[in-house]
Amino acid sequence: MTGQVVRNHPQASSYLEHWLLDPEITFLNHGSFGACPKVVLAAQQEWRDRLERQPLQFLGMDIEPLLDHAISELAKFVKCPAADLAFVANATTGINTILRSLSFTPGNELLTTNHEYNACRNALDYVADRHQVKVVVAEIPFPLESVDQITEAVLSRVSDQTQLVLLDHVTSQTGLVFPLHDIVRELSQRGIETLIDGAHAPGMMPLNLSELGATYYTGNCHKWLCSPKGSAFLYVQPDRQADIRPLTISHGANSPRRDRSRFRLEFDWMGTTDPSSHLAVPTAIAFLETLLPGGWSALMEHNQRLAIAARQRLCHALEVPPLCPDQAVGALAVIPRPDGDWLPLHNELLQRYQIEVPIIPWGRPNGRLLRVSAQIYNTLEQYDYLAAALKPLLAEGK
Repeated sequence: MTGQVVRNHPQASSYLEHWLLDPEITFLNHGSFGACPKVVLAAQQEWRDRLERQPLQFLGMDIEPLLDHAISELAKFVKCPAADLAFVANATTGINTILRSLSFTPGNELLTTNHEYNACRNALDYVADRHQVKVVVAEIPFPLESVDQITEAVLSRVSDQTQLVLLDHVTSQTGLVFPLHDIVRELSQRGIETLIDGAHAPGMMPLNLSELGATYYTGNCHKWLCSPKGSAFLYVQPDRQADIRPLTISHGANSPRRDRSRFRLEFDWMGTTDPSSHLAVPTAIAFLETLLPGGWSALMEHNQRLAIAARQRLCHALEVPPLCPDQAVGALAVIPRPDGDWLPLHNELLQRYQIEVPIIPWGRPNGRLLRVSAQIYNTLEQYDYLAAALKPLLAEGK
């Protein structure tokens, strides 16, 4: 490490008191793994304590109505029937669940984009290889001049052989918000199923899954909903639920019960596990609703405005252009960086300036993007501090 360690970093907002995040770290990376408020962690611990006091009663008798309540509260938030939702561990699990459940006709095509999250692209490649189908990649330009370019890029690669389209709602590497309503509507009219990787969307932007019309949608609760790690959901349209099976086949597969859908019987019990992260989701929804007078709508708008303002300040300070229109920004924003290895720059920012922010490999070999997140505990002064820290590092060739 070179140079002096700088410790006069700016304070986060007063809302940081609700989180366990280290106040000595300028934390600008909510997007990677989220951060769970103290009150939500306390609720999770209460569920764990209840489980351990009487495991048989909890897991053998109580769990179904408790999960029903949690899913019902989540369904209100994402605006769809509770019967069409199931809990999964994370969005990657949700994507794998759908891809591993479906049958694909050899010679057909699975369409995605060059912005798709690597883990989910790997899952797509895996099933394509097994079923002898082709993965077609729509190249979405970046920098992006208009969100219409996203729609045009995807629809231009649709063919008579397209069987399924896998799309991000918010891209991880580039932070783009896709115009899903237009794309999904057009694909549905052509009879093509859609699988949406909504890892970042719940809590970042309003969701109405019934209105969106995607065939399958999976989203994380641990990111912008701020629930505990291990909480995510899978949405499946009713007419497709019979074909979707969890990755772990368990007791629900041959249950004689008729009081519950096969979909929920299988997904609600995939073996012994700790369901506390799922059961704490209603607490997370309710708590973040209280942070601003306007509730969730105000919080989402606040974070989007903060991300746009942060990008503007960073681009001005570093004399670089924005990479997409404001319309394509949610609560993530990326700024171009000179080519180089991502790890040394990340480590220098953390060790010398106590800034936690991801450096994303992108595009050409050694291409890099700096991605900032905007959550209510962040302040504009923190992004100014990041800009000031980057200047000497770039001068040193970092």
